[in-house]
Amino acid sequence: MERSVLATLSMAIICSAAAQAAVVEHTFNVGNLTVERLCKTRVITAVSGKFPGPTIRAHDGDTIVVHLVNQSPYNITVHWHGIFQVMSGWADGPSYVTQCPILPGNNYTYRFTISGQEGTLWWHAHVSFLRATVYGALIIKPRHGTKAYPFPQPYKEVPIILGEWWDASVVDVENEALAAGGIPNISDAFTINGRPGDLYPCSQQHTHKVELEQGKLYLFRLINAALSHQFFLKAAGHSFTVVAVDASYTTPQTTQVILLAPGQTVDALLLADAVPAGDYYLAARPFISIPPSSASFAFNNSTTTALLRYSNTTSDRPPPVMPSLPALNDISTAYLFYTNLTGLTGPDRPAVPIVVDERMFVTFGLGLIPCGPDRPMCLAASMNNISFQFPQEMSLLEARFGGGGGGVYTQDFPERPAVKFDFTNVKASLDPSVLVVEKGTKVKRGLGNFNESAPPLPPTFNLLNPQVRNTVAVPAGGWAVIRFVANNPGIWLMHCHLDIHMSWGLAMAFEVDDGPTPSTSLPPPPANLPRC
Repeated sequence: MERSVLATLSMAIICSAAAQAAVVEHTFNVGNLTVERLCKTRVITAVSGKFPGPTIRAHDGDTIVVHLVNQSPYNITVHWHGIFQVMSGWADGPSYVTQCPILPGNNYTYRFTISGQEGTLWWHAHVSFLRATVYGALIIKPRHGTKAYPFPQPYKEVPIILGEWWDASVVDVENEALAAGGIPNISDAFTINGRPGDLYPCSQQHTHKVELEQGKLYLFRLINAALSHQFFLKAAGHSFTVVAVDASYTTPQTTQVILLAPGQTVDALLLADAVPAGDYYLAARPFISIPPSSASFAFNNSTTTALLRYSNTTSDRPPPVMPSLPALNDISTAYLFYTNLTGLTGPDRPAVPIVVDERMFVTFGLGLIPCGPDRPMCLAASMNNISFQFPQEMSLLEARFGGGGGGVYTQDFPERPAVKFDFTNVKASLDPSVLVVEKGTKVKRGLGNFNESAPPLPPTFNLLNPQVRNTVAVPAGGWAVIRFVANNPGIWLMHCHLDIHMSWGLAMAFEVDDGPTPSTSLPPPPANLPRC
């Protein structure tokens, strides 16, 4: 009798929690939008007439449904960057990986449930350079009726999206670069929430403004949506306290400057405690991990700004105060910011996995590949000397669901580099033995099972409270150690988030097998999954 009562109570709690979860539904109409930037009028691809696109707000446990209608002249998919997609891999979005593109005039419904995530993520196009203008914030609040933030409750929340602007068609920019076998033209400006800021020509009216009230606490939700640049970001007269990265809470870290790589997000508290006599610039400029004088490529070295404006300032305020930004290649500041971040510990935080079943040593870089009689060699990017070739007739996930890859891909991605060399010496990668790479559609297969007898990771790694991220910044000639549990069946793309590098082939995929039960196996694709 006691067991029956407990079972009934448990079921009631589950039903109550389920009843509080909501369905958050949007319709994304992808099409042309005319905007004015940098003294010119341009037609861009955007979502629902907005640039940036709509912000999605949901709670942990909610189901998100997005009906995407493609009214643009281009193929399109949308990736929900950082969402775990537990048993919903068909909604992940990378083109030719989990789905074929949505053709012009067609539509597709993305449906997925948020599971165990809180914080700031974002969504963006995953075809070509279209994510330069097709992107928006995805904000996840704590589960309904449960805990609040693990930091002081902010007065307001401020989404800030850093972006990149070309005074040209971004599709043409990519196509022209690939046709020439080289590097695309650099962007003409950087943007904050789609606006360049008043340091650029004709941009006095294209400066984003954030209204502040003296003494109030604000949560800045920062997103780097740029295609090819990391950014230092700083607010004149104010400091930040970082409380989360990539929708994972961190030990609070006070800092004057924040660094975001493309794809990364940072949640940071800002106390409006400056003298409210005038405006303060929120400014961002690029970071590159090599001296500018030794770079073999051009880059945009401009600064984008927004205004922090106190509500009680007068119209005759003085010029805005500009923060002192780090130097373009301030590797020390970058290193300190990234390495000082640690995960927030607590009883409801997942333990760090200690036992390792599979080890991979992956080198990535640029090389050459034969490309045709008119131009014998083209630039290519590779991981372990394999430059990823995206399929065209079927997505990888469809091929996996059909069994064994179906001739679309092979399961022999190398676990180590083909040739040993000085991996942290950029010049050593010019060795002829590694300079020419091979095209291939190769994945690494995993079961996601623990092996209790496997040796632990080296004791020098932080196994107590490492930061948890979906995007990792690796400097030129540098390295990173990444640890993850393969517990979600499907095909998952690992790639560089500097988009031209992915176009060159800097990608691979992990294939994770189904578990032993229906609840641990990927369900069939939805009936309206786009076809190639």
